[in-house]
Amino acid sequence: MKNTIIPRHMAIILDGNGRWAKEKGLSRSKGHVAGFETLKKIVPYIFNRGVSILSIFAFSTENFKRSEAEVSFLMNLFVNKFRKENKFFVDSNIKVIFSGRIASPLPDNVQETLRELERLTSHNTGGILNVCLNYGGHSEIVDAVKKIVQGGLRVEDIDEEVFEAYLYQRLPAIDFLIRTSGEKRVSNFMLWQLAYAEFYFPEIYFPDFNEEQVDIALEVYAKRNRRFGGIQDETESD
Repeated sequence: MKNTIIPRHMAIILDGNGRWAKEKGLSRSKGHVAGFETLKKIVPYIFNRGVSILSIFAFSTENFKRSEAEVSFLMNLFVNKFRKENKFFVDSNIKVIFSGRIASPLPDNVQETLRELERLTSHNTGGILNVCLNYGGHSEIVDAVKKIVQGGLRVEDIDEEVFEAYLYQRLPAIDFLIRTSGEKRVSNFMLWQLAYAEFYFPEIYFPDFNEEQVDIALEVYAKRNRRFGGIQDETESD
């Protein structure tokens, strides 16, 4: 199955790992592991379908409010999986970048692991995987404003293009956002970049979001009529 209309920049809020595990009588940690395995399967498939950039919401600034045990497990999972899968990302020609406050309260070993993966994959050209970790949309905008102020830019020199240069990563706008599990909200995710994105909320937990589900989502996107504030036929009238 191939579409002629493919989003350049797609994003996924990886939701439902814990509920997937609970319904199977498993611990939440098992759900997070299953979610990572799903991610490993679908990322190369998404790039092979023609998507150039994939942003994923892995861990928000607000997720630190979860139990100490779950946060600790997730931090260890990030270290273990990203280190173990270094070769996978290199061999798959995927460039991995990270968006968010890559500093405290992220443990030092997490920060080191992320920077090492960025370094190892920096020359890859088969697609950009933007992992949002310790990320918040409000935080990104506030941090950008702080950088602008610290840089001493004049008010008259600031426009949208200049502002975007101060975000965590300089990426094109998101075309298509998927949030699994059926929840219908963006939860403070890439607010600036989502301004004109198409949204899709499948009723499926992320560990079950396989290649077939990716194809279904891309079919949904291909049927959308993106107008960016205009109308399709300028001769239309109310």
